[in-house]
Amino acid sequence: MARIALLEARLANQIAAGEVVERPASVIKELIENALDAGARAIDVHVEQGGLASLRVRDDGDGIAQDDLPLALARHATSKIHHVDDLEAVATLGFRGEALASIASVSRLTLTSSTDSSGLGWAVRTEGREMSAVVQPARHPRGTSVEVRDLFFNTPARRKFMRTEATEFRHLEEVVRRLALVSPQVSFSLTHNARVLWQLKPATTEAEMLRRLSHICGPQFVAAAHPLDQEAAGARLHGWLGLPTFSRAQADLQYFFVNGRMVRDKVVSHAVRQAYADVLYHGRHPAFVLFLDIDPGTVDVNVHPTKHEVRFREQRLVHDLIYRGLHRALAEVRPDDAPPTGSLASGADTDGASRAAALGQGAATQEAGSQATMPAWQANYAPQQGGLDWRSNAPARDAFASYLSAGKNHQPAVIEPATTPVLGYAIAQLHGVYVLAQNAEGLVLVDMHAAHERIVYERLKQQQADAGVVCQPLLVPLSVALSQREADVAEAEQEALMRMGIETQRMGPETVLVRSLPAVLAQADAAALLRDVLADLLVHGQTRRVQEQQNTLLGTMACHGAVRANRQLSIPEMNALLRDMEATERSGQCNHGRPTWTRLSMAELDRLFMRGR
Repeated sequence: MARIALLEARLANQIAAGEVVERPASVIKELIENALDAGARAIDVHVEQGGLASLRVRDDGDGIAQDDLPLALARHATSKIHHVDDLEAVATLGFRGEALASIASVSRLTLTSSTDSSGLGWAVRTEGREMSAVVQPARHPRGTSVEVRDLFFNTPARRKFMRTEATEFRHLEEVVRRLALVSPQVSFSLTHNARVLWQLKPATTEAEMLRRLSHICGPQFVAAAHPLDQEAAGARLHGWLGLPTFSRAQADLQYFFVNGRMVRDKVVSHAVRQAYADVLYHGRHPAFVLFLDIDPGTVDVNVHPTKHEVRFREQRLVHDLIYRGLHRALAEVRPDDAPPTGSLASGADTDGASRAAALGQGAATQEAGSQATMPAWQANYAPQQGGLDWRSNAPARDAFASYLSAGKNHQPAVIEPATTPVLGYAIAQLHGVYVLAQNAEGLVLVDMHAAHERIVYERLKQQQADAGVVCQPLLVPLSVALSQREADVAEAEQEALMRMGIETQRMGPETVLVRSLPAVLAQADAAALLRDVLADLLVHGQTRRVQEQQNTLLGTMACHGAVRANRQLSIPEMNALLRDMEATERSGQCNHGRPTWTRLSMAELDRLFMRGR
């Protein structure tokens, strides 16, 4: 082997660049984060050919003093940390002190800065193998500009891995999108090939923030977003949750920030996935923009060179905060919070309420209008009957016929927008499957089986929670072979397992005895259940496997117990179902994540029939 020798500065920096600079988007991320750390209130990004030809970031931040400019392009030089203790509570986005040096080693970089309003500043660039800094005067307003040209010009092996201009710009734009989300107080502009694409003004009010959110994530997301703001254990979780009906085929609209830093974390992903598990259709992904503000001393951001990953000191606390916050927020969503789910839903209907009121003169009976004072039907699961015992104020007869009959004897009620329930009042049943209702906006369609399934499911879950976990001892304790690591966790978490209804006893280095299971899961595969629970505890520090299996069983019971298709419901029964939907958590989706209802406004119906054209 050759003798050990120090690498020349440029080569060392190019090796470091391999970790930090993956593509033009990586450069933009580092430059904008530096601008934000410098207190910028306005950031302008100019890009040519997807960033491969040139890119420039200009800010109006504090600027860099003349004497510090050579250090700005030196490795391991930074103004953001000074002692090892600073690494335990990093409060800035950039801090490693290698980004600019790495970028300069694989491009032609010029940094120009000024610390005052004189219009005079200084520019610095590096030259030669040792990357010697050259400083010279330059005109510049207060702030800093960094221009990067010909990225990877001296590393052709890296250059050939770049994708098309459009692809590289798409990655770059996504970085700007993320940073604009987490920095609403800063204005952003983005120009590509001399064409201005973005001009975002500072967002200081809720309305302005929603406009920025609409520009970045789309107006459909804003229409389907549910605000969240919760605090616990000294941490704050806030942002917007996309309703389950706004689920995506890909996980392409998920933004999670920790102390202003966009991160990917398995604890966060697991908590979000579990929170949506009960309401999301299989194979779909939720959309969200969430911010976690937490003590910097409890999170390690120095896990990865690009700072995309973090490590939480209290993983269970973070997991519990995210899961409970999202789970409760989704449970609190009621039909009056949900946007229209019809495929034709678009803008607001300015005269929909008046049209609905006019139609209501001949389309709703006094019987329907008085349902608010009528006792809701009671539904109790009866396993021996394999269904539900329906009890209501009216016998089960043909709903539409009864409505017509009732209409002959009662004065029609007026649909008043201010007092009409969100799901309106039932007017008919379609093919024994759908309930048709009229509200102040237009037409409401309800899948009666799916809606009733959710209602029964939530009631069964509540009954289970009120009763607590009932343990059932196994007739013959089961010996389960585990790895030593799994057995160690089972022993350390014995009390937690017992609270889930799983009683265990360690019998050897790789053997655990299962003595009892939750009564509702007495027929479950005890060994598989224990291994799944321990796997969650090992990876996430948290588990809901037992509750998930219990909910699966309750979901099956609810599905079998819910009213079936072709069951003829009376008008009072249909209206009672609508009122229960409005009062039930997560009633917008059935247990399998399918929507339970949709609505079409009068404006959408008018467009269908080309009225007013």
